[in-house]
Amino acid sequence: MSEDKKKIAMSTVALEGAPRGLGSDNPKQGMRMTGAQAIIASLEAEGVDVLFGYPGGQAIKIYDALYDSKQLHHVLARHEQGAVHEADGYARATGNVGVALVTSGPGATNTITGIGTAYMDSVPLVVVTGQVPRAMIGTDSFQESDIVGMTMSVVKHSYLLQSAEDIPRTFREAFHIAKTGRPGPVLVDVPSDILGTEITFNYPDGVNIPSYRPTYRGNAKQIRAAAQLIATSERPVLYVGGGVISSGASSQVTQLARLLRIPVVVTLMAKGAVPSSEPLNLGAVGMHGSKYANMTLNRSDLIIACGARFSDRVTGKFESFAPDARVIHIDIDPAEIGKVREAQVPIVGDVRRVLDALLEELQKFDPPDTRAWLDEIAEWRERFPMYDERMEEIAGEIVPEIAMRQLSHALDPDRTIVVTEVGQHQMWAAQFIDRECPRTFLSSGGLGTMGFGFPAAVGAAMGCPDKTVVCIAGDGSFQMNLQEMATAAINGVPVKVVVVDNRALGMVRQWQKLFYHQRFSATELADVPDFVKLAEAYGWTAERIESPGEVEGAYRRMLSTDGPYLLDVRIPRDQSVFPMVAPGGPLSEVIGVIDGDEGLRIISVDDGEGGR
Repeated sequence: MSEDKKKIAMSTVALEGAPRGLGSDNPKQGMRMTGAQAIIASLEAEGVDVLFGYPGGQAIKIYDALYDSKQLHHVLARHEQGAVHEADGYARATGNVGVALVTSGPGATNTITGIGTAYMDSVPLVVVTGQVPRAMIGTDSFQESDIVGMTMSVVKHSYLLQSAEDIPRTFREAFHIAKTGRPGPVLVDVPSDILGTEITFNYPDGVNIPSYRPTYRGNAKQIRAAAQLIATSERPVLYVGGGVISSGASSQVTQLARLLRIPVVVTLMAKGAVPSSEPLNLGAVGMHGSKYANMTLNRSDLIIACGARFSDRVTGKFESFAPDARVIHIDIDPAEIGKVREAQVPIVGDVRRVLDALLEELQKFDPPDTRAWLDEIAEWRERFPMYDERMEEIAGEIVPEIAMRQLSHALDPDRTIVVTEVGQHQMWAAQFIDRECPRTFLSSGGLGTMGFGFPAAVGAAMGCPDKTVVCIAGDGSFQMNLQEMATAAINGVPVKVVVVDNRALGMVRQWQKLFYHQRFSATELADVPDFVKLAEAYGWTAERIESPGEVEGAYRRMLSTDGPYLLDVRIPRDQSVFPMVAPGGPLSEVIGVIDGDEGLRIISVDDGEGGR
């Protein structure tokens, strides 16, 4: 392990094997302390090892108490949005609750995008914000903001504390809510006047929230009905979403697919839930999914939806989506079931527990005969491959699809985490970088947040110091939060950043090219900054490559270099991501490359054309 990774490991694994310190086991139980000290003691009781933040006037007492903590390692971000994304990346990579600490006013409002990102992707966070004194709330005092009101639609729950005595119970509840049921962000807003109040610290052993009782065990009758439906189906498909990773159900989904010979399609959030090497895994589905995966989902007679929400990016034009399919929908959030697509067999419960019960129930039935279905899918895979060898005909230019495949071959699937920004590079990474394990491909799905990927990669590296973290970024999205290069350098975080540099806001430009008569309005970027010089100014190692022959060697140098590394990969500005379902279009129509003379045109998955 490098010295940089040892430095992180020392700070992030301090609690391994130690008791959580809840209730009577807590060494600080019964001690007199201030409200600020109670917040730190509460975080320690929850087993928090790393928190990300930025100090300010209304949070200064919390930071003063933090100074004495031997357990908590604070990572000073360079922007509050970056701090929340770092906590988010830490949570996605580790499965633990991520924690961010900021001050009031602009400090709090800067967290909103990060909170919204976590909310849309069901990531457990606790975000602690300082607030003006209680007597000044509502008077428009300096750096006051109604952060509880502002975030109401993008949090799982929120608290505005009213007394120091409420701190232990509130933090116990906040962590419980964040990580149970459907995970999500919880906000705790703390008026600064209660931080100096003395209390006797008593951290609760348990939580009693009568209105919050997530359902974990699926209804036995519904599970029997699901087993019967699966046994009688001819063209079943497993539609796997991010909830499978959240619940730790990857092995159950893979077992179900293998046992019954059912093909699998995955959402962006579920990449890694089923190994890429699994022959039954058809990969990504939806707008930029493979033609054969979309055909499989659209022509199925039974969709077994596991922790997925039928996003518009998956279904395309909803009226024509999977017209012959019945639906088994398994989700811990009852609000998701039937929200978009009616389920013939709805099952509310934890995906892992439901699939365990379903696997047991299926032993009572003969498995479905899917041989003809799998033969048909195999024919589609051969006729409509994701990869088109004609991409290699672009002489002298780095082709992003090929570059992503080369990176995939260079990465150890068991010891690497791939994090993406948002844009064309995100889709190329999802299409061509293989992942064998859950929590090794992190990306902003629901909110599509540019600026998420790089700070999230820093957080993931802090949480998993034994793994190499590679961030795939675009030159547009990387500039959203590139100030976090300082955070990585100062904390010795050896994150690797591959900037897929096309001097454009590539995805929006692609839409302008295809649907807006090539009127490229505000999507072409100047060749500024020089990313190599910028990285060197932050103390990083960096290089730039511009030809295909340089790619593999650059990856070797990047992955073998200690410390943070930036690789600027220049690609042609006019590259597009294919296949593509037009926004609002049906899955039965894709845009693909036909040939060089005809250029691009819309083709139907039913018309027998090739391309990708």
